[in-house]
Amino acid sequence: MVKSICCLEVKSMEQMAFDSEKYIKMQSAKIMERVNRFDNKLYLEFGGKLFDDGHASRVLPGFPKDLKVQMLSSLKDKIEIIIVINAHDIERNKKRGDLNITYDQEVLRMIDAFRAIGFMVGSVVITQYVSLLVVDDFKRLLERMDIKVYLHYFIEGYPNDVDLIVSEKGYGQNEYIETEKPLVVVTAPGPGSGKMAVCLSQLYYERVRGITAGYAKFETFPIFNLPLSHPVHLAYEAATIDLDDVNMIDPYHLEKYGVMATNYNRDVEIFPVLSRILKQITNEDIYNSPTDMGVNMIGFCITDEEVAKKSANDEIIRRYYRALVDFRNGYIEENILNKMQAIMNKAGVSINDRKTVAVALAKAEETNGPAVAIELNDGTIVTGKNSSLLGAASAAILNALKHICNINDDTMLLSPNIIEPVQHLKVDYLGNNNPRLHVDEVLIALTISAQMNPAAYQSVHALPKLSGSQVHSSVILSAVDINTFSKLGMMVTCEPKYQTKKLYRPGK
Repeated sequence: MVKSICCLEVKSMEQMAFDSEKYIKMQSAKIMERVNRFDNKLYLEFGGKLFDDGHASRVLPGFPKDLKVQMLSSLKDKIEIIIVINAHDIERNKKRGDLNITYDQEVLRMIDAFRAIGFMVGSVVITQYVSLLVVDDFKRLLERMDIKVYLHYFIEGYPNDVDLIVSEKGYGQNEYIETEKPLVVVTAPGPGSGKMAVCLSQLYYERVRGITAGYAKFETFPIFNLPLSHPVHLAYEAATIDLDDVNMIDPYHLEKYGVMATNYNRDVEIFPVLSRILKQITNEDIYNSPTDMGVNMIGFCITDEEVAKKSANDEIIRRYYRALVDFRNGYIEENILNKMQAIMNKAGVSINDRKTVAVALAKAEETNGPAVAIELNDGTIVTGKNSSLLGAASAAILNALKHICNINDDTMLLSPNIIEPVQHLKVDYLGNNNPRLHVDEVLIALTISAQMNPAAYQSVHALPKLSGSQVHSSVILSAVDINTFSKLGMMVTCEPKYQTKKLYRPGK
């Protein structure tokens, strides 16, 4: 079908597994049901990523990355946002791994993102506050931007000394957060920020003021009404392997209702203490189980479980390859890699299930150099190899665009007259050792060529069709190539080895 390209016909990867419209209706209704259960005041602890939940979109095709924001938008007039950040995370310059930005910068990004779509960001809470220079500087920065900042403190004996916690010397030492809306969404840059503690502190203060406020928890995963060993749950364990999250049957739900529900260890382990704190505040048993606390309707919106299983298994393999690369780079210990292998075994999958792997390795052996294979949404697999002008990833993406646009393999999308000046700039003026064009550079050059080359023009406008493609490289790709593939919605894995034996590896 495509010259110098391996072609395989497989089942389309465009099949959907999830009904997003149904989810918006069910999820928003469930949340409002919980708001109305209390005194028209609910603190909703919102776990996971709000704007860019790539994991959910990969394991549940049909789940847009921003679906949770879309859902909340249907309740926008009833919502305000509280963003929580731990003082120690500011001090340590803790980073969000997928975006490689510090938590304090992520707070600013989140505020901008919420405001851009019309949400009210009521305040930022700094938890476990201690007066440190970097913490106080961040507080002052927020205040100069007219953002309200509240301070919450470490409580001795937290979370077990319930009598102390629910007292003036516990939650009572925290600053009360002024809120206006009936639904207060409490979110954070990442785990360990203190979202639950902020919610419970507010419940304490609301009761002091005579308001019967409620608490609920929103997490995308695990999905309570899917079996414990479901691939979607195993994919979640793979995604949180560094947090030691383990899916388990909620024993409290099983004992109370005789119904098996899937939850995770942290929520199950903390439930007895959380239940006591809630009872101390409210004088009643609000929830019978961790599952009861949740408002997650995602499991009712899966439309094709087989597609979801396949997508989740694919994600497990990708996570395994990421772990292999991280181990090669010294980012994780061997025990994490062993856990990933155990998840692979439990799911019954192997690297051989990823079709691009064998093709990329075969191409690398054939050419005695790096190779990249891309499986497109129609099942075709195209390859790319190093040349004097282009890296393997760049060659592969051009071949992919040729196939999508039905452009003859002999047609040049980029002439040497365009590539060579860019190489000259990279090597002679910018000090790069590698003259070959990376994927982002190729796309820029392709966009310029599109002004005079009809084939290039056609290719540029076909870029959205690359979304959902599977990519495998025979060597570890540069950060810039991986990032560009990601921006295009392409899912990348790499063999855990480098093209060269150099120790220092800059971004490009």
